[in-house]
Amino acid sequence: MEKHFFVSTDKTKLNVALIYNYLANESYWAIGRTKETVQKSIENSFCFGLYNENDEQIGFARIVTDYAVFAWVMDVFILEGYRKLGLGKLLMDSILTNSQLQGLKRWGLATDDAHGLYEKYGFKPLDKPETFMAKVLN
Repeated sequence: MEKHFFVSTDKTKLNVALIYNYLANESYWAIGRTKETVQKSIENSFCFGLYNENDEQIGFARIVTDYAVFAWVMDVFILEGYRKLGLGKLLMDSILTNSQLQGLKRWGLATDDAHGLYEKYGFKPLDKPETFMAKVLN
């Protein structure tokens, strides 16, 4: 039997406990992030939930954007048991074709391990990384 997966931007469907658990305990980039921070980040971002045929959330991504010029892809994950099924592609296809995100001039993201996926969507290392700056606080 073929499995069916779908992506939704309906924030009421998001399983915040699942998102928090993954980010705070399993991700390499957000270990220790508080539940309050996760909740606030969801409230202030354009979110994409990935769901299985039983309507259970199995993945997530959020976009920080002004909806006019710029978008930053963040907190992308697929639960362990659902990886290697092409679901990262489904999630990225849904993000990049979303009607609210068309016409943007620049997209950004950071990754340690998914360069191959993002390169398929036109992401590449910065041409001039020396022009970008960051202020990172713990």
